[in-house]
Amino acid sequence: MGFWKSLFSNSDTVAGSRGGRGSAIAKDPRSSDPRANDTRIVFSTEREIDLYELEELCDAVGWARRPLRKVRKALQHSFLVVSMWEQRGVRRRLIGFARATSDHAFNATIWDVVVHPSYQSQGLGKALMQYTIKKLRSEDISNITLFADPHVVDFYRRLGFILDPEGIKGMFWYPD
Repeated sequence: MGFWKSLFSNSDTVAGSRGGRGSAIAKDPRSSDPRANDTRIVFSTEREIDLYELEELCDAVGWARRPLRKVRKALQHSFLVVSMWEQRGVRRRLIGFARATSDHAFNATIWDVVVHPSYQSQGLGKALMQYTIKKLRSEDISNITLFADPHVVDFYRRLGFILDPEGIKGMFWYPD
């Protein structure tokens, strides 16, 4: 079974090689500890998210800090929270994250998609998004939206997202 097919064959926990190669477990040549050589990438919708670990991940990509009490509230009120972990032996590290809000029937909006810079350009952001979309579709959500900074619009286009479908224009209200 190929790497990408294996990503989506299990419901919540998925093993794959860090670099997207075909093997299920990648060996890390940097480690001299043979127990630490088994590296897996695991996706979860069940894990408890450590807010400080999430804050470190967001810091790594240069996002502005947000009050942890608000982040906690956002997570509690999210329809879906997806985390992506690097598992090396018994150690695990949060390397990716996404969440979605929803009306629980028709619509969902994906927020806060982040992949640690050390793991970018390896197909893991794509895998994170595909996993998130698969989970939303399994809940019969058919209209999935997101907001994207200009420098990542092409990334989302390659995943099938389009700008202003059918001429629909988003509108925003911000406090003064």
